Amino acid sequence: MEEFKSGFVAIIGRTNVGKSTLINSLVGEKVAIMTNKPQTTRTAIRAIVNREHSQIIFIDTPGIHKPKTKLGNTMIETAFGNVGEVDVVLFLIEATSEGIGKGDSIILEKIKESKKKTILVINKIDLVKRETLLNLIEMYRKEYDFQAVIPISALKKDKTGEVLIEIEKLLQPRTCLL
Repeated sequence: MEEFKSGFVAIIGRTNVGKSTLINSLVGEKVAIMTNKPQTTRTAIRAIVNREHSQIIFIDTPGIHKPKTKLGNTMIETAFGNVGEVDVVLFLIEATSEGIGKGDSIILEKIKESKKKTILVINKIDLVKRETLLNLIEMYRKEYDFQAVIPISALKKDKTGEVLIEIEKLLQPRTCLL
């Protein structure tokens, strides 16, 4: 008998931080729409990554934004509603952020309430200097005890493999008879 892990992972973050780009990178093909237009992902998209010792089911959620319509409210409810149903949360932020903005603060509060295992993924590292990135990491580490902090460039597929490795560490083993 081999140890096999599986579980659900929600990708949550503000609008246009690269959630769909990340999910496409992790899955290895285009399963989510990638565009600069805000609120393109309107429902939770599911994608599966099969690895040698695990199966990871990703849920790409709508971007967190200040809703101005009924549809906007529904999209936010969908994003936060998925957090309670998963084993691991990937909280995706942009490396270009100069601090923890209001939207990210709201997401952090929801993560704290959920008490879910959470990995902070900092996207678009190719757009900032190392010092800026280190300052951002420090700010977020003071706010929450993440299981891991992983700087990546989803578009360039830089360090996205590390995301899968860290997720796999956090998943529960399932019995697999081979």
